[in-house]
Amino acid sequence: MMSDVPALLERFRRGPEVLAMVLTGVFGEEEDFVTAPGKWSIRQIVAHLADAELVGAHRLRQVIAEDKPTLIAFDQDAWTKNLDYARRKPKQSLETFRRIRAENYELLKEVAPDAWERTGNHTENGPMTLRRLVDGYAVHAEAHSRQLQEIREAYKAAKGKK
Repeated sequence: MMSDVPALLERFRRGPEVLAMVLTGVFGEEEDFVTAPGKWSIRQIVAHLADAELVGAHRLRQVIAEDKPTLIAFDQDAWTKNLDYARRKPKQSLETFRRIRAENYELLKEVAPDAWERTGNHTENGPMTLRRLVDGYAVHAEAHSRQLQEIREAYKAAKGKK
């Protein structure tokens, strides 16, 4: 059962590296390009990753430390709008994401083996083990990295048409 933890932790750890590779050379109007009205820009997605990792840092600690804590969902669209993601600096957001992910990784690689089955109760997703939470955060960075790559390709195509 525990044999997948090292691989999971490695995927989790690599999130910022994958993100940084995709973001190499992004600047200027590309940061604010959207593929359709109402879609997030590169700037907004990187800010979202930084803040989601901050929420994750709290959730991971709750599950490790507390007995069946409640993990409260957050309204990501409200955060994007009201925390001014449209003005956040992508380099700063990436650095925040990198730093918090590194701290979360340091915490997780030292937890007792039985901690991986500890559970929190998510207000939208129901019971979630520490393992499932960590997997969710690993997938989160990977999925948004793919999304950023797609936005970059769409931007290049749009610039080519002008």
